[in-house]
Amino acid sequence: MSLKIPSPKVKAKWLYHHIEDENLIIFNATIPKVTDKENLSLKESYKIKGAIFFDIKNTFSDKEAAFPNTILSPEKFQDKAQEIGVNNNSCIIVYDEIGIYSSARVWWMFQLMGFTNIAVLDGGFPAWKSKEYPVEQKHLINLSKGDFKSFYQPDKIKFTKDVLENIKNKGSIVVDARSKGRFYATEPEPRNDIRGGHIPGSVSLPYSEILDHQYLKSNEDLKSIYQDLNTLNKPIIFSCGSGITASVLALGAEIAGIKKYAVYDGSWTEWGSTNHLPIEK
Repeated sequence: MSLKIPSPKVKAKWLYHHIEDENLIIFNATIPKVTDKENLSLKESYKIKGAIFFDIKNTFSDKEAAFPNTILSPEKFQDKAQEIGVNNNSCIIVYDEIGIYSSARVWWMFQLMGFTNIAVLDGGFPAWKSKEYPVEQKHLINLSKGDFKSFYQPDKIKFTKDVLENIKNKGSIVVDARSKGRFYATEPEPRNDIRGGHIPGSVSLPYSEILDHQYLKSNEDLKSIYQDLNTLNKPIIFSCGSGITASVLALGAEIAGIKKYAVYDGSWTEWGSTNHLPIEK
């Protein structure tokens, strides 16, 4: 019987008990934080036993796009997912070495492509290590081609034209995952040539505020946070620097029972570097 995720996040104990299941795939999706100048998040030489590296930057982003972390087309995503062994009946658990950071981006990518049997490892690699569960040195794994098919869900993604239109019609609430300092332009953007500030009418919810250290906050706390933020119960558009931590907020929304949400793929890197677009500070 094929393994199914119990929720969009799983604990290390759950993964440990299912690590030998036939259709399980474990992805290590670690990328350095854009604010981490020394790439401290890439110092780990071990991984969860059997884990496959999911390369967000070089394989699962459009390298020809103008902005970082731009999503692939459904066709290209399908090809790349097949190359790393993903099948339609796979059960995917994705983690990163920080805790909860880039793993949520991979979770959202698969949601966008119509695949929902995927969960984020709550607490990431630090949680796994703290339990002394099996690890191994990082190495390349020979993979068999999978039969994964994309079923693109366009309601899960927004583009600049959608966000501009929303400034006029206010049909959705735009929620920004960056720090308060970046949102209000009291601290500089980590990327060069990008203006400070935020999308007009957007609200601030730093992704760190839905975390308890490297873990997601409880389901009840998440529900309370999102309800307080969005009292009118509008659809939500999540934004951040380049789509990574917006996906953390999307994961939190899913766990909180919110279904009408999307990620602005260009996020502030696109908005803040496009001079004719309006900003607030």
